Amino acid sequence: MTSSYDTITTRLDGRVLYATFSAPPINLIGPEVVRDLVQLLDDLTQPGAARVVVFDSADRDFFFPHVDMTKVPEYTAEAAKGGGPGDASLGMLFRKLSQTSTVTLVKLRGRARGAGSEFALACDMRFASRENAVLGQPEVGIGAPPGAGAVQHLARLLGRGRALEAILTSADFDAELAERYGWINRALPDADLDAFVAQTAHRIAAFPRDALIAAKAAVNAITLPAPDAVRADAALFQQLVRSDSVQQRAGDLFQRGFQTRGPVELELGQALGDLKAAD
Repeated sequence: MTSSYDTITTRLDGRVLYATFSAPPINLIGPEVVRDLVQLLDDLTQPGAARVVVFDSADRDFFFPHVDMTKVPEYTAEAAKGGGPGDASLGMLFRKLSQTSTVTLVKLRGRARGAGSEFALACDMRFASRENAVLGQPEVGIGAPPGAGAVQHLARLLGRGRALEAILTSADFDAELAERYGWINRALPDADLDAFVAQTAHRIAAFPRDALIAAKAAVNAITLPAPDAVRADAALFQQLVRSDSVQQRAGDLFQRGFQTRGPVELELGQALGDLKAAD
């Protein structure tokens, strides 16, 4: 790996690349993060790229809490550079992440909500700290459906009823419940998480590359949503995120400390339930 990134610290250990996100103050997904992710995905297509990537966060409280709601046009423009012609959306960029021949693992501590959860869902496997991981899809509580893959992935992984519960309640799910529902592969004691993920990553990386690529492609062919479905979700999100309802509800959250390191972000599921009922 020869690229340098503003929001990702990388460390190569044999055939495993560790990629740690760091975008203070709370790791929001903004244009800088998306720009770096586009570059990283390009680097993973180069000869000699790592066989396995392990993604984690430098912030133990926030993996990716959600997108930066003040910079939707900016991060969307950056996503267009990686998603392909006419595909200006995080959903299509994350689909590209799913399709990369590299095996992708998420080591989850802190909050992964909204597009943060959708990033994790786009990766191949998710392993979470039992004591310190939270997942959620807050979009409906703010006023729009998820637009970067959650509808497609959660419906496949959780089944209809549980997917609707996750999406329509906009509630926070701890790691144990997320594991039981199928949102993540495993919830592990925090003290065991690093060693387990490292062992899993290096075990996979030791196997023949052609076999890894072929097996992942075969599973993708069965489980990944069609591009048109991803594009439709993204278009609906981008339409509704500009609505008066979203602006009002997001404005109420900003007044309470949204996108800052405080109780609203730490307990966003509860904060959404406390908002005034929508018309």
